Amino acid sequence: MSVEGSKRAIIAALLANAGIALAKFVGFVITGSSSMLAEAVHSVADTSNQGLLLLGQQRAAKKADRLHPFGYGRSRYFYSFVVALVLFSLGSLFAIYEGIHKIQHAHDHDLESPLVAVIILVLAICLEGYSFTTAYRESKPLKGKASWWRFIRNSRSPELPVVLLEDSGALIGLVLALAGVGLTMLTGDAVWDGVGTLAIGVLLGVIAIILIVEMKSLLIGEGATEDEEQALLTALAAGGVDRVIHMKTQYLGPEELLVAAKIAIPAGVDAITVARTIDAAEVRVRSAVPQARVIYLEPDIDRDVGS
Repeated sequence: MSVEGSKRAIIAALLANAGIALAKFVGFVITGSSSMLAEAVHSVADTSNQGLLLLGQQRAAKKADRLHPFGYGRSRYFYSFVVALVLFSLGSLFAIYEGIHKIQHAHDHDLESPLVAVIILVLAICLEGYSFTTAYRESKPLKGKASWWRFIRNSRSPELPVVLLEDSGALIGLVLALAGVGLTMLTGDAVWDGVGTLAIGVLLGVIAIILIVEMKSLLIGEGATEDEEQALLTALAAGGVDRVIHMKTQYLGPEELLVAAKIAIPAGVDAITVARTIDAAEVRVRSAVPQARVIYLEPDIDRDVGS
């Protein structure tokens, strides 16, 4: 569900951003608005980012081989990290540069046909709203009762948080661009267009930094969430297992969790019983946390008992 849902959200965002980018470039050519240019470049960056996310999903589907025995699931994390870098460099830094330049030379660049810019920005808000609604709808079942911020922080599937943050930033950026153009129309001072552009750059920078931090953590390797860890411990410590001595987990990909644990079993049991106990424990773990697809359990005697 996560892969298909994220793919629908990515495709919706790609189509929306491609159309928005074209409209914004036309608007910039007509009006000369720096806010419009910054937003156009932002939309080009977002369109490229959706392509990178789709590429990451395709690469992650490759089967495991000798060089990568645990598969290519982390490709999705890598390409999501690249997306964050693109958003920062191509989106944020360009908008900040363009905004500062426009503020410094506001009187040299009068805004032409501002009504055209307003119409295009309103149209872009509608298209971006469609993309955001799709990502919101696909993310809500995965979010559960958690807050949206916690969902972004704890999600091991990178695409939906990336699209959600991108779309949220795009909608706020469009409002900022609309405000910059509107204030320029009201005051006749093009400096407000530059201020709007600068604000867009700062906004994109904040979003990009959040994504960089989160994707870097996933790329290095994150373990199970607190709820998943508790479910794993509960599933393991049953059916002939005295207790879990220690356990380590790590996500090999968004839908593949590695679980390695040393479990204490009663002294004196025979090898067949040990094997059956491990098999039963693996079934319980997969039932409790379906993402736990790679499981290594080491049986041991609980030496702490009675000591």
